Amino acid sequence: MENVVMREEVVIVGGGVAGLATALALKRVGVKSLVLERANELRVTGGSLTLFPNAWIALEALGVADKLTSVYKPFKRGEVTNVVSGVTQEVLFTTDEGDEWLARGPRSVHRRALLEALSEELPTDTVRYSSRLRSIEKTKTHNDADSFGVFVHLEDGTTINTKVLIGCDGVHSVVAKWLGLKAPVYSGRYAVRGLGVFPEGHGLKHEVQQFVGEGRRFGIMPNTNTDVFWFMTYQSTPSAEEEMAKGDPKIIQKTMLEKVPDSAQLVKDVTQHAYMPSLSWGPLQFRYPWDLLFGKVSNGTITVAGDAMHPMTPDLGQGGCSALEDAVVLGRHIGNSFIRNGGMLSQEDLEVEIGMYVKERRFRTAGLITGSYISGWVQQGGGGVGIISSTRVVGWLTKFVRDTVFYKIGFRRLVGLVQYDCGKLPTGSTSCGN
Repeated sequence: MENVVMREEVVIVGGGVAGLATALALKRVGVKSLVLERANELRVTGGSLTLFPNAWIALEALGVADKLTSVYKPFKRGEVTNVVSGVTQEVLFTTDEGDEWLARGPRSVHRRALLEALSEELPTDTVRYSSRLRSIEKTKTHNDADSFGVFVHLEDGTTINTKVLIGCDGVHSVVAKWLGLKAPVYSGRYAVRGLGVFPEGHGLKHEVQQFVGEGRRFGIMPNTNTDVFWFMTYQSTPSAEEEMAKGDPKIIQKTMLEKVPDSAQLVKDVTQHAYMPSLSWGPLQFRYPWDLLFGKVSNGTITVAGDAMHPMTPDLGQGGCSALEDAVVLGRHIGNSFIRNGGMLSQEDLEVEIGMYVKERRFRTAGLITGSYISGWVQQGGGGVGIISSTRVVGWLTKFVRDTVFYKIGFRRLVGLVQYDCGKLPTGSTSCGN
């Protein structure tokens, strides 16, 4: 074993939304953590995140919601246009009955703004950049006061000895693989995302607009008066994506423009105004819900959160939202143990609380994975691979449902899955300070 050069009570692998939010949740309950981020700065690729009311409840618990709600307005309605038939359907995010959840509406938020809102609340030495995880080692310990039973080995030769290891390291998580969770699977679809920037103002209504066609779906969501988030999801195979795999923003933009039909000129307009560093492209992947329900999501004081636990397709906008929920729930369980043990992290007690966190999140997120996949499958008009297989008849029926009743009834039922209150963080602890 290499010489131990660092000791940390809690190590979080990954400095994205899940990692920073978990670090902040722990800070709020008085527990200091170290975040290991492989990039050399905050990762902001992708432009924006759609945050539904469940995410804002989590951000309120973390104490940063006000920073963002003052800038980003909620969507009240949207439209979905079939580019083949020209028929447009209305989608409401509010109700006349005063439904508290839908009345708050989703908001499209710059990814950078969310990450900065979280990181600004953390001590300056919380995130260690350019830190790539190489391997994990777990040993048995006997003296609870010195229970640092997990060894994290980094590629630069550093070894960190820790009591708790939380993998927030994304879809291809090293921590999830170490736990034995099965790898995510390909959904049969790819996605392109980016930001359209209009310095003089875009002049668009603050509404969600989508365009659906044969195996393709496009959408635009204004963030502010100058920035518009846009996306495209489409059916494809890895072998057909070799050129895009080079990651050249100009190639991504050009390919996007070629795929957008003339009937969705609005999408072309915002794509032509793309801020190149915001462009991202890649396959949409998810973890089978049964792998999450029956797989090993923790081992003692090692667990995962965010995409490392429950990668899902983006069709309910719940990737970032559920990661924020994870952070609050995990922070609450670790905080309860910390407070109960007089400001100390007890190995035995932590294992119990982390097990409770896994139990609480396992069924919730398996439901979101399933709902997101079904939502995308129907809106895409069937096709793809994964949970549901398609035939020509099933594809025709799926398109019929999408174009007649889905957005009026089915989508609102699926959106009901996001209605969730992750709760608050415990009080009675001492803040870590800045």
